Amino acid sequence: MNTKKIIAVLLAFAVILPLLFICFQEDKTSLNKKPIVEITYPYDGSVVSKIVTISGTATDPDANEDIQRVEITIDNKWDIAEGKNLWSYEWKVFEIEDGFYTVKVRCWDGTDYSEIKEIYIEIDNPEIVETDAHKWAIFIAASNFPEDNESKLGNGALNLAEEISAHFIENLGYSTSNIIVLFDDGWIREDNGYGEPIMTLDQRRHDYDITYGGATKDTLISTLNYVVEESNKFDDSEIFIWISSHGCGDSDKRLFGGRILKRSAFFLWDDILSDKELSDLLSSLKSKKTCIIVDACYSGGFADKTILNLPEFFLFRSRLSNSGRVVMSGASKFRVGYASTTEGPLFSQLWFYGIVSGDADGFRPGILKIGRPTILKIFKDGKVSAEEAFYYARYILRISKNLEDYSKMEPQINDQYPRRGIFGSLKGLILGE
Repeated sequence: MNTKKIIAVLLAFAVILPLLFICFQEDKTSLNKKPIVEITYPYDGSVVSKIVTISGTATDPDANEDIQRVEITIDNKWDIAEGKNLWSYEWKVFEIEDGFYTVKVRCWDGTDYSEIKEIYIEIDNPEIVETDAHKWAIFIAASNFPEDNESKLGNGALNLAEEISAHFIENLGYSTSNIIVLFDDGWIREDNGYGEPIMTLDQRRHDYDITYGGATKDTLISTLNYVVEESNKFDDSEIFIWISSHGCGDSDKRLFGGRILKRSAFFLWDDILSDKELSDLLSSLKSKKTCIIVDACYSGGFADKTILNLPEFFLFRSRLSNSGRVVMSGASKFRVGYASTTEGPLFSQLWFYGIVSGDADGFRPGILKIGRPTILKIFKDGKVSAEEAFYYARYILRISKNLEDYSKMEPQINDQYPRRGIFGSLKGLILGE
């Protein structure tokens, strides 16, 4: 073969091979089937408010489950949702103008985007409530975030939060629009919290149309800012904040739980919140009728107490206990708390039972605030204050044979209602009045 023929053959190969490669790549691409994305909640045409968890599924028809990400847009900017085959996106609409919005979702399998799915929803945040319903309740529970099942707390805190919510709605005049429950990451898991996510809190059937969201730091901050701003518009506002979670401490250090010269703090789904941080978030709250319960291990610092009703060292005081507030903790700063995986934290169970049963009526502080039943009938008025329920719970923990294993929890209280001072707290805080 002469030189000219060799050069011609090489030139032919130089032209044909890239074309064959391109065709091969196009053929390979054409074999890929587009992924499929679906929106399962909210439904098209739904009306939402405050917080809405948008959720759905993403699947790969190629059967290799190779979904790389799910993207969502509401304002023409694509954000990445949490999860892949089962995904969710929490949208906080406290400050968003009421009206109709289009939610668009797509997923990507590394090669192709799915077809875009969209729904239309309406934001309708509640208007200002009537003057006799200036009451807000926030329930925060992060129970199932640890990787090991032995550390998980199940759905007990959520169950108790909804039980207390129902009582507030049915008996204390709370509006459903003013009750917010933040639990885990906003998802319910099978097997009482120990299994895989199966649906969002919004998707469950529940008796009352209250607001649900995840117990994440960002959502908690947004929620507290919203409630502070709204409640500050009224002189007679009432605030109830209940927190249940793991507390920060070391159970191997039995004497002080590793909390000497450290602040009390509790776990959220994605972070930790200290007593000082919670105090800062509520620093501008004007309500003079506020009850705060933090039911977690080593949580006494939220009440500016350590143990035996002794005050926190001044450098570590949160100052959460302002005038007009009652702050309680489910355990002292140096002791662990306990919880049922189906019924919730033990102290809160006893506190709530003391209120709904009326059994806490007349209970007094006693020595070191350990609680005792009243001897004089004049202290029984047919009503149960938040403080009486506290002393009832402490008393039951101390004397009940069935609760001997939990008697060392030592819940703490800092009562500044209705105002500060030695005699400023003689009147009890009765919720709902």
